[in-house]
Amino acid sequence: MNKTIVIDIIGLSSNLIGEHTPFLKRYVSNRHLQTIAPMLPAVTTSVQSTYITGKWPNEHGIVGNGWYDRTDCEIKFWKQSNKLVQSEKIWERAKKADPSFTTSKMFWWYNMYSGADYAVTPRPNYLADGRKMPDCYSHPAALRDELQNELGQFPLFSFWGPGASIKSTQWIADATVFTDKKYNPTLTLVYLPHLDYCLQKYGPDLSKISMHLGEIDKVVEQLVEYYTAKNTRIVLLSEYGINPVDNPIHINRALREKGLLGIRVERGLELLDAGASRAFAVADHQVAHIYINDPSVMAQVKETVAGIPGVALVLDREAQEAYHIDHERSGDIVLMADEKSWFTYYFWINDAVAPDYARVVDIHKKPGYDPVELFMTSKARAGYKLLRKKAGFRYVMDVIPLEAALVRGSHGSVLASPAFHPVLITDQPVEKTALAATDVYDVIWKQLAGEG
Repeated sequence: MNKTIVIDIIGLSSNLIGEHTPFLKRYVSNRHLQTIAPMLPAVTTSVQSTYITGKWPNEHGIVGNGWYDRTDCEIKFWKQSNKLVQSEKIWERAKKADPSFTTSKMFWWYNMYSGADYAVTPRPNYLADGRKMPDCYSHPAALRDELQNELGQFPLFSFWGPGASIKSTQWIADATVFTDKKYNPTLTLVYLPHLDYCLQKYGPDLSKISMHLGEIDKVVEQLVEYYTAKNTRIVLLSEYGINPVDNPIHINRALREKGLLGIRVERGLELLDAGASRAFAVADHQVAHIYINDPSVMAQVKETVAGIPGVALVLDREAQEAYHIDHERSGDIVLMADEKSWFTYYFWINDAVAPDYARVVDIHKKPGYDPVELFMTSKARAGYKLLRKKAGFRYVMDVIPLEAALVRGSHGSVLASPAFHPVLITDQPVEKTALAATDVYDVIWKQLAGEG
């Protein structure tokens, strides 16, 4: 099979390729760029799983970056086991066709225990004293130490949060090249997250993101030049584009006002008790899954959410079929926001009783996605907290604001205008002119198999 790399440039859409991305502008001028219709939900784990299985979420089961586990009554985000993806992956098919076929998965999600030959993914160490230490996980295990000896410690705090920067994306690119030189895999899947940060903070405002566009452009150029020299077939793509938003929807607050949420008070702060709620929402960018523990409130929930400004679709089980998201992990009702809106996880009414995790970066405790983690209340406060850390004192990095209106870009909805659709860039033209997310699997397969 042909040596192939798929470079996933998060948030890239055709409207961003121009004067601020000189390499990409030159690169696409003599290649083939097509847009991909956004799928529901247009979020990282769902789209990546569709790209590498050729199946929709109702088959592979990844209905969002997180969902409610009805058995243990917990909301779980950003899990890592590839066993969660319930369909055959492209590297499994390729291995059957060619036993010598190998795969490198560099930060593509559900990266643990995937059957890929080589894999690297974020995996901090959570120490007994409460500290979180930057680190990563690899297969084989020794690769982690080799990479960090060569490139330095994986910059976890540049990967997400208020310190997010090009540093983490550059580390991933360098690790990808290191892994390729060492193992020469047939297929490499690499995830470059940099644009996700600035686009969610500022939206597609070129006056604020031009520097960031230039930074990702240089990283992509480095990878393309390296793999071109190795006679590698190259696919550039994105999972979604990010469109401007200005309307945060506090969906759980709306359900709470109807008496549907279960709220616990601990140490004077409020916590969402999903198992004790009659109905609650798991917010994920422009999509929200509403889980209903008391079937008698179904009609009330539908009526409540349908009247919220910014809610564009209210999908019960039957209606979910048309969007390929009718899976047991999905909410009893799935909501999609309009192009200018997105869903917060906020469930408290008074900020004074917000849970302690609300003001920190904590992607696992929060019962929903929180893009406000990209912002910081005060650099001075953060500096003080770091001084406490360096002095050996216990500290809580509670520097995240509770101001959802700060967020200016989002994704997840199928209603995004074509300028914000994800892109696919290949050397050879793709047969279809209107691409669905499931078609990307066939594009990658044909690159591997030497077709087209």
